[in-house]
Amino acid sequence: EVQLQASGGGLVQVGGSLRLSCAASGFTFDDYAIGWFRQAPGKEREGVSCISSSDGSTFYGDFVRGRFTISSDNAKNTVYLQMNSLKPEDTAVYYCAVDSLCVGWSNHRDYDYWGQGTQVTVSS
Repeated sequence: EVQLQASGGGLVQVGGSLRLSCAASGFTFDDYAIGWFRQAPGKEREGVSCISSSDGSTFYGDFVRGRFTISSDNAKNTVYLQMNSLKPEDTAVYYCAVDSLCVGWSNHRDYDYWGQGTQVTVSS
């Protein structure tokens, strides 16, 4: 059974940092891509980043602008999202999801399995 467990969210002040984790199980981690998405109240789910576990290629939404870094520890079947210089507009529930490749990564409808989400709140 495919399972994704997102964690690491919390309350942080503007300019602060958080590191989100996505622990995966139930599939061959090296052969898949993990995407991070976020959804704020009343807004569409938005692609944040994607990493291909096979070759380490990474992709980011335009709004990230060098503030976030996605990485993968294949030995631990875990993907991380390091978020720096956080802004109030980064406030959202953050989800991780699994797909076969990062091609078209920002379309959340392409992902089959999702974690439960972790809340990130940035206070001004």
